[in-house]
Amino acid sequence: MSVLVTGGAGYIGSVTAALLVERGEKVVVLDDLLRGHRDAVPSGVPLEVGRVGDAALVRRIVREQGITECIHFAAVAYVGESVQEPRLYFERNVADTIALVGALLDEGVKRFVFSSSCTTYGEPAEIPIPESHPQDPTNPYGWSKLFVEKILRAYDAGHGLRTVALRYFNAAGGRERHDPETHLIPLVLDVAAGKRSSIAVFGSDYPTPDGTAIRDYIHVDDLASAHALALDHLRRGGGSEFLNLGTGRGHSVREVIETAKQVTGRPIPAVMQARRIGDPARLVAGAGRATEVLGWRPRYTDLAAIIESAWRWRR
Repeated sequence: MSVLVTGGAGYIGSVTAALLVERGEKVVVLDDLLRGHRDAVPSGVPLEVGRVGDAALVRRIVREQGITECIHFAAVAYVGESVQEPRLYFERNVADTIALVGALLDEGVKRFVFSSSCTTYGEPAEIPIPESHPQDPTNPYGWSKLFVEKILRAYDAGHGLRTVALRYFNAAGGRERHDPETHLIPLVLDVAAGKRSSIAVFGSDYPTPDGTAIRDYIHVDDLASAHALALDHLRRGGGSEFLNLGTGRGHSVREVIETAKQVTGRPIPAVMQARRIGDPARLVAGAGRATEVLGWRPRYTDLAAIIESAWRWRR
C-alpha cells in the first residue's frame, strides 16, 4: 500500500509526506518542480519529476509503486497571478487534475485527498464560514479549486471515487518558503531578519477592531495531520467529504505584526497602502465538521506559537 503525494516538493505537500513517512507509510512524490524544492522531499522518498497531467507517467507510477491512494497538492496558487494568467490556472489546476484522476481510475485507485481552499467561498456572508456557505469565488484560482470539487463530486457518483477535499484557510508556520513570497507571516519575518525594509499593510479602514483584515492562520503541521486523518477515514470506508481546515480564530494584520515583534524582539516597520481589490475583511473557518468526521483538532491555536515555529526554522 503506497501513497502518491503530488506536489510533495512544495510547502504543505513536503510536510505531509514527512508525516506519512513517520507513520510508516510508503510514499512516492510526483512534482514538476515548477515551484517546489527538490531538497524539501523527505530523505528516502522517491521523487518522480513530471506533470500530474501526464497520464502515462501517472499510470506507470501507480503500477510500479503499488499506489493505492493519492493526496493531491500540486497546483499553482497565487490569486493575483490567476487574474492575470487564468489559462495557466485552468490548465494546471483543472485540466491536469482531470488527467490525474482519470489515470488513477484507470489503474483502480479510488481513494483521493484533495487540497482545496477557502477561496471557493468568495466574499463571506457569515463568520465563521461553514461548509454549507455558498461557493462563489472572486478569482480564477478560487474557480479552479471549485471546478475540481464539482468534478470530484461527479466522479464519486459516477465512478466510485471517494474524496476528502480539505478547504484550507491561511497555512502558516514551520518551513514556509515560496518564490515569489506573498504570505504575510514570512514577509513579516523577512523584515525582522533584515531582508526587507518594511511590510506593506493593504488596507487600514476595514470594519474590524483595528482596521486591518482578519485571517484564520493554521499551522502547516496541523494541515498535514488532517491529510493523514483523511486517508484513515477513506481506508475505513468513509464516504466523500468536503471540509474546512482552520482554527476558528481570526487575527488581524496588525496583530500578526505586533506578535512577530514580540517573538523576534526586532522592529518591523509597516507601510500602510490601499486595499487590494477582492480582499475580504474577515476570513475565519467554521471547522467543527473536520473534528466530527476526522477526529481532527489543531494543536497550534496560539498565533505566537505559529510565528515562533517559522522564526525558529528560518534561524
